Amino acid sequence: MRKYTPKDNVQKKSYYTDRFFVSPMVPRNDPRSDEIYEKDIEKISSKVQILEAYVENKELVIYINPKDNVTTLKLLKEELEYDMLMELSAIDYLSQRKGFEIFYEMLSMSKHKRMRIKCFIEEKQTIESVYSLFKMANWSEREMYDMYGVKVINHPNMKRILMPDDWYDHPLRKTYPLHGDEVAQWYEVDHIFGKEAREEIGPEERDDAAIDRYDTTRFSRLGHEVPFGTPIVEGEEKETPLAYTEEGGVKLFGKRLVKDFDEKKSKILDERR
Repeated sequence: MRKYTPKDNVQKKSYYTDRFFVSPMVPRNDPRSDEIYEKDIEKISSKVQILEAYVENKELVIYINPKDNVTTLKLLKEELEYDMLMELSAIDYLSQRKGFEIFYEMLSMSKHKRMRIKCFIEEKQTIESVYSLFKMANWSEREMYDMYGVKVINHPNMKRILMPDDWYDHPLRKTYPLHGDEVAQWYEVDHIFGKEAREEIGPEERDDAAIDRYDTTRFSRLGHEVPFGTPIVEGEEKETPLAYTEEGGVKLFGKRLVKDFDEKKSKILDERR
């Protein structure tokens, strides 16, 4: 189990005090410190080239050449009892290293050990599919292509899995805008109504935190009790349920609360008398 840490006033505590704080690296230990990992490395190194190996968080990490990914995973599955591929994905290092780091998270049920196989590919470099060894790689490799643009060859159905087939760019790249680009803002309007309807409908609001209290045609607004499409003019004070959200209406709502409280208070005092 994880070590318990007190959670008292955790919202008021700062995680770091230095503006340029860099979290320390997790210690990397010698794999020869673990007998099982030492034997696994000897077996793997006899078949493929190991670029780097270390133990991090009690888990063996091995760097290999990308062309050896299928050979390595086949060896782990058939000879070293790593019978489960738990996860595979990519990490965006385009700005620093002009490519992606691909990782395969392996689990041995008999040894109770985990091993992470890593390799590095350039931006437009392809990598071999491991679907023939682990069927779970079907969706994971499609997601890696959809979100990062990593091209996997010899996959039975290599196409997008989350985004539409004609979507532009890959949303989990660090260069992708948080709220989407111009293509994303107009995607549904263009496909459903056509580009000629852009001026009439307007771009899609992709900021899920945006709230317009005067827009009663959208769900994300203040005062949901107002009928759909009710025209509310900014700054307008009306006898509507939305009055307390208008500028100046807050004071009106507060006066009503005070008035109701005074009436109830007077009534209670009269009863006591």
